[in-house]
Amino acid sequence: MDRLNSRYKKQVEEISFQYTKKVLGGKIGIVFYDMTTIYFESSQPDELKQTGFSKDGKYQHPQIFLGLLVGKEGYPIGYDIFEGSIYEGHTLIPILEKFERRFSLNKPIVVADAGLLSAKNIESLKINRYTFILGARIKNENNIIKKQIRELNLQDGQIAKIEKPDNTVLFISFSDKRAKKDLSNRERGLKRLEKSLNAGRLTKSNINNRGYNKYLKMQGELKINIDYEKFRNDSTWDGLKGYLTNTKLSGKEVIENYNNLWKIEKAFRISKTDLKIRPIYHRLKERIEAHICISFVSYLLYKELEKTLKENDTGISINKAIKAINKMYEIQVGNKRILLRNNETQQNIIDLINSKF
Repeated sequence: MDRLNSRYKKQVEEISFQYTKKVLGGKIGIVFYDMTTIYFESSQPDELKQTGFSKDGKYQHPQIFLGLLVGKEGYPIGYDIFEGSIYEGHTLIPILEKFERRFSLNKPIVVADAGLLSAKNIESLKINRYTFILGARIKNENNIIKKQIRELNLQDGQIAKIEKPDNTVLFISFSDKRAKKDLSNRERGLKRLEKSLNAGRLTKSNINNRGYNKYLKMQGELKINIDYEKFRNDSTWDGLKGYLTNTKLSGKEVIENYNNLWKIEKAFRISKTDLKIRPIYHRLKERIEAHICISFVSYLLYKELEKTLKENDTGISINKAIKAINKMYEIQVGNKRILLRNNETQQNIIDLINSKF
């Protein structure tokens, strides 16, 4: 296991890339990139395992970052492992350059969420002639653009286009459903602030722009209060979402492509639950890398099984298939391996696999 990653990772990624390219009709025109954290039960950090911002809420545990690159429908292309304290925005360009060099990838459209939106990343994407669709942090735009956004007065489902001086386009969409969710979240955050304030738990150190602390202000030298006017003014942002791009796609196409990011989020969810990628109990770097490599192969097999079940109209969902497979048992008698009696679903899966592979 110690040498699994060093010997086979490149081969695994080569197989995965060629598989995804074939499934997608011989061309990978758009890629989706995202990161997640994988935590360890051990409490000792090292060169790879470090404490940092945790997407699992395990802030006291050492962790690593896993960057995953997939094509349409979540078909895997490749992955990389990064130390647990790295800023995720620093990982996008290296992983794109690596796969472009290895597979002669012809500048696909890159789709990523707002966590990877930094001026340096955008500039690097432009310099390397990538087209991109990124989630935009519209509240971080300059005052002129923020004023334009707040004056749009969009209705449910409408999309507005704002052209920026750097030759990128900012699309803004509005959703009634999102507006209700945003309002609910703000009201919940406000109630927590009021509860903490009434309990006397807030100090000057709480006055910052982290989360809903932005609604706190000093009243005089000693008293902390809530800025209700700022809370009410923030309602103009409810329901709005931004998308930054340098493509020639329409607003509808940009949003449709961006919304496919949920497929990579699903890939992480599958890896963490069905494939049990976390937590990691290994200590040595080589075994950690091997663990991730095995999990990546498992996800590739998961996608192939999912596709095969669907293409053959089996009526068996991937989740049902996994549950059925987990209850299949084999015994060894002498030199023979005997599969114990299966139910109808299990037998259908075996017959399908035998006919296809």
